[in-house]
Amino acid sequence: MYEQPQLVRMDSRKKVMMERRRSSSMREQERPETVDLSGRNLESLVPSPSLNLRIIYKLDLSNNNLQMIPESLIARMLNLVVLDLHSNQLRALPNSIGCLSKLKVLNLAGNNLELLPKTIENCRSLEELNVNFNQLVKLPNTIGFELINLKKLIVGSNKLVRLPLSTGHLTSLRHLDVSLNWLQALPEDLENLTDLQVLNVSQNFHHLTSLPYSIGLLLSLVELNASYNNIRALPDSMGCLGKLRKLRIEGNPLVSPPMEVVRQGVEEVKMYLSEKMNNNHISPRKKTNKKTWIRKLVRYGTFNSRCTTPHANDEERKGSKMLDGSRSVSYISSMNMAAFSPWRLFSPKHRSAK
Repeated sequence: MYEQPQLVRMDSRKKVMMERRRSSSMREQERPETVDLSGRNLESLVPSPSLNLRIIYKLDLSNNNLQMIPESLIARMLNLVVLDLHSNQLRALPNSIGCLSKLKVLNLAGNNLELLPKTIENCRSLEELNVNFNQLVKLPNTIGFELINLKKLIVGSNKLVRLPLSTGHLTSLRHLDVSLNWLQALPEDLENLTDLQVLNVSQNFHHLTSLPYSIGLLLSLVELNASYNNIRALPDSMGCLGKLRKLRIEGNPLVSPPMEVVRQGVEEVKMYLSEKMNNNHISPRKKTNKKTWIRKLVRYGTFNSRCTTPHANDEERKGSKMLDGSRSVSYISSMNMAAFSPWRLFSPKHRSAK
């Protein structure tokens, strides 16, 4: 009479223990996994139907000989955050890449891609996209409207002639590398890229002959590499880039600023361009932009000396001589905007004088 309840209690405890072990085992199976299959000379992938691909957090297939990625493989990795496919023989990506809604890092460098599927725009969590050393001839037209979280875009060493107009809407972008392409121009409207810190447009050689005037509105720009192009004149608006600390423009047939100014460093270049701007030599290519650019530069505060850095040190102040009140040349602020006529500044008379 006494032992039966004890046996019942023991059975209950065993059931609880078994349930705990079962739930623990299930949690182990659902734990995010990193799968590294790099450098194994793989030529194809055949995923097993029984394999639980949902638990893969990072997949590294780099340094293989893969020519294609199965649609079914990508479509089942719904929790994938990092996908590394660099240094393969890929000629195309599966359309199912758009199913990876959690993907943040995609490395496709060193393949044979000529196009990216439009479905890549569905990867709206993407923060870093590296398509360096491929055969890309263009990017999806609306990529800038969709990949709103993209912070780093590397598309160097391809065959791009132009970037999509939507590039100017990648408002989270901090690093843009379009070097070693066939770019003929950058998009005109770059003013929305207020977080951009590094811009590399080098080695587009004779194809790239100018930089857009909107480059003066890249308020966070710290580093600009425009070396080895066919640029004869830097936009005057670059004199407003208060945070610019590193500038590479060698290998260009520069006339403005002259090389003797360039050799003195970035601060002297900025001073030259700002003085040129204030001396009524601004000449954007499109006449329709005459009033627009002045209003934008004033609205963004780039004409105001206070826009450079909130706490400029003595060396920075010394480098920005044009901001000194003792000089007759100064940045134009909204206070004296009434006396600053954009029509006078951009008149045919002044352009011909230049």
